Amino acid sequence: MDQSSLLYAGLVLLGATALTVYALVIFLSPELLVAHPSEKTYVSPSAPDALKPLGKLSDPPSVDLSVIIPAYNEFARLPDMLATTIAHLDSTPSRAPSPPSEGDIDIEVDLEPEHPPLFKPPPPLRRTYEIIIVDDGSKDDTPGAALAFGKTHPHVDMRVVKLRQNVGKGGAVRHGMLHARGRRLLMVDADGATRFADLEVLWRDMDIVLKRQGTLREADGEEGAAVVVGSRAHLVKTEAVVKRSVLRNILMYALHTLLRILGVGHIRDTQCGFKLFSRKAARALFPAQHLPAWAFDVELLLLARSTDIPVAEVPVAWHEVGGSKLNVVLDSAGMFRDLLLLKANFVLGRWGPASLERHTDSDHVSVDQNS
Repeated sequence: MDQSSLLYAGLVLLGATALTVYALVIFLSPELLVAHPSEKTYVSPSAPDALKPLGKLSDPPSVDLSVIIPAYNEFARLPDMLATTIAHLDSTPSRAPSPPSEGDIDIEVDLEPEHPPLFKPPPPLRRTYEIIIVDDGSKDDTPGAALAFGKTHPHVDMRVVKLRQNVGKGGAVRHGMLHARGRRLLMVDADGATRFADLEVLWRDMDIVLKRQGTLREADGEEGAAVVVGSRAHLVKTEAVVKRSVLRNILMYALHTLLRILGVGHIRDTQCGFKLFSRKAARALFPAQHLPAWAFDVELLLLARSTDIPVAEVPVAWHEVGGSKLNVVLDSAGMFRDLLLLKANFVLGRWGPASLERHTDSDHVSVDQNS
């Protein structure tokens, strides 16, 4: 076989390989999930049998804060988490907010073993709020637990949304975000592992970021785009991590390496379930979120970086809570697969900033398949 024939055969093999990889990426990549009509409704503790229409992220905000809680089989843990959440939100005094400054940041050492040193939060403000619990196809009575708890707190605007099937934490968060009414939107895990009062640190840092870019209040009355993520990175050398299994620590360092390759290595903890979004940032990010499982945080952060939305990272208090749904081996394998698909789709231009222009109507980009 002469040299030209070898070159031709090599090009054919290379082309076939590229087409095979492209086909695999398309086949394995999740599509944007579409909501069933029933999932665009909610029930409340005061009317558990009456389906009411949810709002839209594209609408103007009508409350100060939306708290979005994805919940899968959380019958046992959810009530305690809700009690802590509502206790903090209801304990905040009413006063006019003062513009924040970076000089306001102090360091406070908290001697409670489960609460590491944190930025000292400023006095919190009374805010109007809603709590959106997205039941991710639970097999237990998670919605019933939420509604029963809500009946003991009738002043709280609690909305319970039921997905027809389990789609994953990322899908549940996305659904809540796309139907939230808040000026700012907080995603928080149902296990209560993060100290909810640290919302004030996230809130203060978002004020600082928006003030720095001159978008704390824009001409239309809304804010600019910003994200503040809670971080457990300061716990890396504490007993909470050191005493974990060798396998979990190996997986953690492998994940950090892959995140640097993906381009979000500047965020030390991408997976903490405590993240605050301005409404403008949520509108820019969640409509284009494809990943429904554990790696969805990384996709959001990569989208933010690609669209120049500032992201701040703030240490928060965190402690281990029993009853985790995470399967270390299987879920880690799934997450690494999703991260590779994420990178491939961004490189191919199927996902990322370009997709934001194609997916702007929240009515068509919600979470469950229309089966």
